[in-house]
Amino acid sequence: MNLFLQVSLVILVLVTILWVWSIFIKNVSIVDIFWGFGFVLINAFYVLNSGELNLRKILILTLVSIWGLRLAIYLAIRNIGKGEDFRYQEFRKNYGPKRYWWFSYFQTFLLQGVLIMIVSLPLLGVTLSDSSGDLNLLDYFGLILWIFGFAFEAGGDYQLARFKANPANKGRVLNTGFWKYTRHPNYFGDAAVWWAYAIFSMAAGSYWQIIGSVIMTLLIIKISGVSLLERTLKNTKPQYKAYIQKTNAFLPWFPKK
Repeated sequence: MNLFLQVSLVILVLVTILWVWSIFIKNVSIVDIFWGFGFVLINAFYVLNSGELNLRKILILTLVSIWGLRLAIYLAIRNIGKGEDFRYQEFRKNYGPKRYWWFSYFQTFLLQGVLIMIVSLPLLGVTLSDSSGDLNLLDYFGLILWIFGFAFEAGGDYQLARFKANPANKGRVLNTGFWKYTRHPNYFGDAAVWWAYAIFSMAAGSYWQIIGSVIMTLLIIKISGVSLLERTLKNTKPQYKAYIQKTNAFLPWFPKK
């Protein structure tokens, strides 16, 4: 049984256990916390079961662990004890409580498990490569991009958490720090991190696996990230329209005058 199939079965078991737990606590939001941790688990499984360790494998193990655990801990602190996220409350309302308990398994938990497996393909490309594992120029470029993206993602999350913690900022729009240059620094940073993983995959001689980073970027921009949040903020924060006129939606750049 190949590594991809083995870890797919592990993820299937874990998301099923999470789903059962969500039924008891009536909170589907726990699946968000699993997102980052799922990639850490998959990548560690790949690295530790793909033969002899080399420098590139050790690097990817370190970077994915830092990124995934940081995201899981951040979402756990943000979500635990706060009730179910409004998105899942809306789903529960639309589908009906009597149906959503089982429907959520396919719509949320199983879907997230499948997406984790597909998005993680660049990590598979790195660990199953026949290359020597010595770092080349592409690897160093990928590392620089990872550091840049991680700074935007983690820094953006930190600044937003501090901003929301101040009651005086209720209803206001954060437009300083990383948020001065893009309306979604955390989403941009996340995408940059995954393109860094794609670059590591190409440096290892694995090319088609970068489809995982392409799909991750589409998810962030078009489906569950930027697009969804923009619709919500336009309706809930009057100042957001002025913020839109001055600040790029995704790629960082200087504010428009």
